[in-house]
Amino acid sequence: MNQIIECVPNFSEGKDRGIINKILDEIKSVDGVKLIDVDPGKATNRTVVTFVGEPEAVCEAAFRAVKKAAELIDMSKHQGEHPRFGATDVLPLIPIKGITMDETAEFARKLGKRIGDELGIPVYCYEFAAVEEKRQNLANCRAGEYEGLPQKLTDSAWKPDFGPAAFTQNVRKTGATALSARNFLIAYNVNLNSTSTRWANSIAFDIREKGRVKREGNSLTGKIVKDELGNPVYIPGLLKGVKGIGWYIEEYGITQLSFNITDTSLISMHQVFELACERAALRGIRVTGSELVGVVPLQAMLDAGKYFLRKQHRSTGISDDEILKIAIKSLGLDELTPFDPKKKIIEYLMEDESKKKLIDLSVKQFTLETASESAAPGGGSVAACMGAMGAALGTMVANLTAHKKGWDDRWEEFSCWAEKGKTFHDELLRLIDEDTLAFNGIMDAFGLPQKNEEQKRYRKETIQTATRKAMEIPFRVMQVSYESMEVMINMAQTGNPNSVSDAGVGALAARSAVLGAGLNVRINAGSLTDKEFASQLLEQVNVLEQKAMELEGQILDIVNRKIAGI
Repeated sequence: MNQIIECVPNFSEGKDRGIINKILDEIKSVDGVKLIDVDPGKATNRTVVTFVGEPEAVCEAAFRAVKKAAELIDMSKHQGEHPRFGATDVLPLIPIKGITMDETAEFARKLGKRIGDELGIPVYCYEFAAVEEKRQNLANCRAGEYEGLPQKLTDSAWKPDFGPAAFTQNVRKTGATALSARNFLIAYNVNLNSTSTRWANSIAFDIREKGRVKREGNSLTGKIVKDELGNPVYIPGLLKGVKGIGWYIEEYGITQLSFNITDTSLISMHQVFELACERAALRGIRVTGSELVGVVPLQAMLDAGKYFLRKQHRSTGISDDEILKIAIKSLGLDELTPFDPKKKIIEYLMEDESKKKLIDLSVKQFTLETASESAAPGGGSVAACMGAMGAALGTMVANLTAHKKGWDDRWEEFSCWAEKGKTFHDELLRLIDEDTLAFNGIMDAFGLPQKNEEQKRYRKETIQTATRKAMEIPFRVMQVSYESMEVMINMAQTGNPNSVSDAGVGALAARSAVLGAGLNVRINAGSLTDKEFASQLLEQVNVLEQKAMELEGQILDIVNRKIAGI
């Protein structure tokens, strides 16, 4: 999956589970969307829903949910403690993976236009989807709430971005919707070995962007300083994009610092955690762990793990699973309850466990699958596997060297090489399955019907498209495998001399991957009608093969000399 966004709509119904379930059914009806959280609140009469997926699918699910909410919720009868002005009150889209904020904002505006045009609901765009500064703030867009809509809609300064600028009979029932593209919000609590909410609040005020109220003289008991309008003056806190308070948790008998990290592009969990440790220590309090409320993007956890590894002068070029273990233990995320990455990390929640992947097989299973009567996995996937093995060996040497006793002053140098090797290794792992999928694509294309001229034309075009992809995937295997040999030669030259043979085996595997994948490009080239493309790609294949063999020779020469003590 190349792009993932999250949608967190807030529906103005938190009591009637029947209505909520019907809205959820609309979301679940869209393929490629994963519903990951539903949080109804009776006092607020509001339900917060979280789902993720590819942008088009998420927008379709959001539209269907808004439509169903408009049918089932009557805002003229709504009562609740939370500010609101619509059946679907807010509808934020959040970029998670492989997509920019600007691209997400475009999806938001496109969705807003559809809601306005097809459903007749006024839509106000806020945060990154806003078209003018005053609308960036949700509070401004929702000012006056539902009761103020009749007047607001007739105010030229507050004409909706999409939908009717009138309090129609339909709008009387649906209200308006605030739609945005915004940063991912992490709800993150830090645990203290204290029962004092006073001290917890004091620490939270140190950290949060809003800070604390300014007072004359004594910072705790002095008179509150006010501005010319009579509003309290605040002393800003240390971290922008962070909201926070302190509270006591009866269930665990401790106080917590409860934070919302509203701008994850500026502030990370580990920054908040480290600062909380520092500010707590000033008051004789110790941070004992932390708690993640809801879900988190994988990158946020990897960033935390790498941060703590660097503090330990350890290599960051290790597996994601190992990095996550360091993050979980360093942040104490498992102190209060078990922390399962499969249930807390968005990308893992999105994985389709029903789809069998070659890379999830054991080595024995993979070789048996290869040896079976099935034509796939075949030489292309095996070539990618050899490349991944080669890159893994180069990475291993870098990691061993980074942690070698007596080489501590060079840990960062070898950590960088390990990270580079891991990047090659991870892509080659992905290409193992990609090559088999490309082969299956050709088989599927050959199986298309050809009863009439139109079907024959479509079948021919599909076969050619699939054949081209079946050349491009192994060619990518060649490129990445060759590039990975940069790690092997540097490890042979500068790495742990006791592991120099591993760098040599890595080079052998990488070169074999280049040559093996090249054979797959060649065998498919003969079936491609675009001879110009085939010819150009084969020229590049020849060049890569020659370079790989030359580089292999250089690496083996270094390896053999070091083994011989020359």
